[in-house]
Amino acid sequence: MSNSLPFPGAPAGSESRSVLAIPAFRKLWKSMAFSSFGDWLGLLATTAMAQELSNGDYSKANFAIAGVFIVRLLPAVFLGPIAGVIADRFDRRRLMIFCDIFRFGLYLSIPIVGNYFWLYTATILVECFTLFWSPAKEATVPNMVPKNKLESANQVSLLAAYGTAPIAAIVFALLALVSTAISKLLPPEFSSTADIALYIDAISFLYTAWIVYQLREIPKGSASKAAVNENIGRSIFEGFKYVNSSKIIRGLIFGMLGAFFAAGAVIGLARTFVGDLNAGDAAYGILFGAVFAGLALGISLGPKVFAQFSRRRIFGAALTISSFFLILLALITNLVLAIFVTILLGAFAGVSWVSGFTMLGLEVADEVRGRTFAFVQSLIRVSLVLVLAISPVIAAAIGRHTFKFENFEVTYNGAAFTMLAAGIIGVIVGVISYRTMRDRPTVSLWADVLAASRGELGGITDVAHTGTFISFEGGEGSGKSTQTELLKDYLESIGEKVLLTREPGGTPLGKKLREILLDNQTGNISPRAEALMYAADRANHVYSLIQPALAAGQVVITDRYLDSSVAYQGAGRILQPTEVARISRWATENLSPILTIIMDIPAETGLSRLQSRDRLEAEPLAFHERIRQEYLNIAKSDPERYFVVDATQSKEAIHEEIVERVSKLPLLVINQSAKKRFRK
Repeated sequence: MSNSLPFPGAPAGSESRSVLAIPAFRKLWKSMAFSSFGDWLGLLATTAMAQELSNGDYSKANFAIAGVFIVRLLPAVFLGPIAGVIADRFDRRRLMIFCDIFRFGLYLSIPIVGNYFWLYTATILVECFTLFWSPAKEATVPNMVPKNKLESANQVSLLAAYGTAPIAAIVFALLALVSTAISKLLPPEFSSTADIALYIDAISFLYTAWIVYQLREIPKGSASKAAVNENIGRSIFEGFKYVNSSKIIRGLIFGMLGAFFAAGAVIGLARTFVGDLNAGDAAYGILFGAVFAGLALGISLGPKVFAQFSRRRIFGAALTISSFFLILLALITNLVLAIFVTILLGAFAGVSWVSGFTMLGLEVADEVRGRTFAFVQSLIRVSLVLVLAISPVIAAAIGRHTFKFENFEVTYNGAAFTMLAAGIIGVIVGVISYRTMRDRPTVSLWADVLAASRGELGGITDVAHTGTFISFEGGEGSGKSTQTELLKDYLESIGEKVLLTREPGGTPLGKKLREILLDNQTGNISPRAEALMYAADRANHVYSLIQPALAAGQVVITDRYLDSSVAYQGAGRILQPTEVARISRWATENLSPILTIIMDIPAETGLSRLQSRDRLEAEPLAFHERIRQEYLNIAKSDPERYFVVDATQSKEAIHEEIVERVSKLPLLVINQSAKKRFRK
């Protein structure tokens, strides 16, 4: 159920300060930031050195730079899956220190040796060590922060990863300005901009190794004791099998690749694209920075803006929107508009990335987390570097095309056409990912947008507990009490801990309110006062009984809940159902059942079963017919959450239908699978 959690907030505020207040994670975050800075600076420096070594030969320089991208790609293609398995088999802290020390030595050696062979060789080796370092780090994060802070931890981690790219670019630019002065102090062959950048890059990894060395809080040993004796080939097979067996993880990986495919197309084609717009290097730098500024914006603010939406739903939707902006970017011929659209593109890609990354951390078990993250990182590197290396070639092959209309003409070059194709592919990937992962398939995204605009969506998507919450609703005489007892007995028979309660009357306060609300001697009560009394009972019921049980991982079954007020006080008393619902959502802090079973029965049939009638049961038949119709209307609004049962059947037949539906609930499926493994 963790993948249905809405975004808890943005890291730019109190949540980021809260997670960075954890000493162990703060140290790990510093190591991430310096490591990411080193990666970006290393990319700039190695490509610059490749150009320097060409001695002014234009073709040789372009091939040399392409070679840098290719050698950065190769390790991820061949070593990526194995690196994750190895990260799971060894002590993560020692592995991270080992990798950082070797990256320090390799980057230090590149300017000293100063030839193509060692540039490519060292780059390959650096990427190999990075492939080991990254999954060890990613697998460590969920062990260092509470689950409720994992979203914020991932947000600030991703900001460290991609927010350091513009910083590295600025540092590289500043080094270019001071390299002439430094060349007077050092031999010319060791004082170019690329050389100095590589020395600084090397020092950053040495500092990262020192930070991790001090980080004693990283759990010692491998992810699993059995991992040491596990066959590597079998581990890889099991890792791929695990990824392939989960529809959610498949959708995540597919979508995350799409997000980087869209962003990579902009990065790879940025220089050519701004040239087509008759702009220079300054515009190139701004457009390049706009991608990462957008990513940072989406990672930091996206979770707060889209707080009501579930991660599963917003992941694919944000990816699709990001790709749409890439299509729009390809059609734009104005630089200012292009920069603005690029920021929006990056922002939605950032939202998709942070939500997907968090889901991946929550969905994957610790013993296979390293190999899963390595698999994802490898695929991302492959897709990103392929886009960076191939997109300029495709753009060059397409060439320049001018389209003439009646009164004007417009010219589009290969970069625009390539971005257009990448955007179309991204939209297709986003739509497939959205359809694969959405948690409420029969409810449209537009319906969620409308609900969010009314402040009502948070109650549907909020599942911030480990228990399972089920409510029973229906008109009078529908047999709810009988079926709640039967369901309780069934769930307890399969080993679940069950709390059976009711409204009103589930608490001592509720019993007193029940007497007032249902006693015929009470007489008429203002419809609004009645709605508020039920909301008061519900608020106390949730606070003192339901929430503690859910937090303890129990199954809570309640005979009536929020929808009763919507039906009885909303439709029955002819109040505004949305207003009644809003009152109850506020009273319950947006706590909603994962499943609501509606016992549907004609009002006349249900009332005929009653031997005596309380204050509500004594209302006219039209009152009860309005209630029945409102329940059916509510069920149509979200078929994934509501399950309508024909209550005119035998109690055995009704119970069988309910058990079949309840058995499909995600947490119960997980629990039953665990029980089967335990019995084995």
